[in-house]
Amino acid sequence: MKLSVKTTGALKLSAGKQDEIVFDDVIPGFGLRLREGGSRTFVFQYKLGAKQRRMVLGKANASTFDAARKSAKKHYARVQLGEDPASDKAEKKAKAAHTFDAVVPLFTEWQQTRTRKNGSVGLKPRSLVEIERHLLSHAKPLHKLQVANIKRADIATCIATVAKSGGEVTANRVRSSLSSLFSWAMTEGLVEANPVIGTRRNEEKERERVLSPNELSLIWKALLDDQYGAIVKLLMLTGQRKGEIAGLQWPELRDDMIVLPPERTKNHREHIIPLSVPARAILDAQPKRATADGKMRELIFGFGEGPFSGWSGCKEDLDKRIAETNGKPIAEWVLHDLRRTVATRMADLGIQPHVIEAVLNHTSGVQLVIEGVLNHTTGHKAGVAGIYNRSTYEREKRIALELWADDLLAIVEGRESKVTALRRA
Repeated sequence: MKLSVKTTGALKLSAGKQDEIVFDDVIPGFGLRLREGGSRTFVFQYKLGAKQRRMVLGKANASTFDAARKSAKKHYARVQLGEDPASDKAEKKAKAAHTFDAVVPLFTEWQQTRTRKNGSVGLKPRSLVEIERHLLSHAKPLHKLQVANIKRADIATCIATVAKSGGEVTANRVRSSLSSLFSWAMTEGLVEANPVIGTRRNEEKERERVLSPNELSLIWKALLDDQYGAIVKLLMLTGQRKGEIAGLQWPELRDDMIVLPPERTKNHREHIIPLSVPARAILDAQPKRATADGKMRELIFGFGEGPFSGWSGCKEDLDKRIAETNGKPIAEWVLHDLRRTVATRMADLGIQPHVIEAVLNHTSGVQLVIEGVLNHTTGHKAGVAGIYNRSTYEREKRIALELWADDLLAIVEGRESKVTALRRA
């Protein structure tokens, strides 16, 4: 039978049948499928090797007939060339579901289950938060695009936008997270290539910002009596990395020191941080916090399940308060500048180097005790000395941090420091 608008409209299901396909005599494989419940659809059926394929072309009525017939004719021509229209359609449908925003959770889930080089499983909480921020916030223009269709130009535009609004360093970090995602997507068969390759990486200049005593005082006095204020004061007092302080856990507090386990440090080694009196007082003032379901948290800072977050908003508010108090804002600065400032001020106090240079493996000539406090791992500790010399210089670090705490509070309180610079040997 030649199918037409008229004939298809008149066709009925044969008596005793629940499902029947009436094929067209002109276009092989084009047919009308009738089902007992009243369903009427146009289909295209063909054989590829030993397998039968069937594709639904849409609901059957007078207005859809011409489009269905044209589609069937096109599919038949492809079959004659050895192609598989049904498989291609299924593949396109699957790709359509793999939009960027749908793939991100799959990628972060993989990041949480993979085993890292040091044997631990999953990303550090702070690293995961950063990657999610890069991909969910900074890369938002890519969200509704299919990952397989994202081009290098799309990535370059995204990175350029981030550089303009958030700075070149942030843009580089976003670029790195995007590259990791697409490298993973290649292994999963979601994309054929990594579109980040070939995009421009911004040149990063090593920051040399050291805050002045007046700037330290302005920052300290503008901090509120809240979690962010406590964290920043601890950063100022200890010189540690912000992720290490923001993710502090109650079990990591041991009397008058913090003991960070290897999985919580950048160099994957246990790190002991002696606490000065003011640092200990800040931590003692922190209440035990609970999650929404009433479960007590091991994390000292933050809400819900994770460590403290919300850095950007809190930093903006801090800068506004400083500007209001000072009549003008402090010149561009970031929290990591506090770490560099602590090291510089300690050097000014004359803190002596120790023979155990390997503790923090630093070759720049910076005082070794300071490197112990900052937990660096560069320098001659990388050799044989690193195998036999495992002292953490707890006593020396404690002295250094106590001296620095007194000097910092003297700056904040506008008094003469009780600290006398140590004489260098």
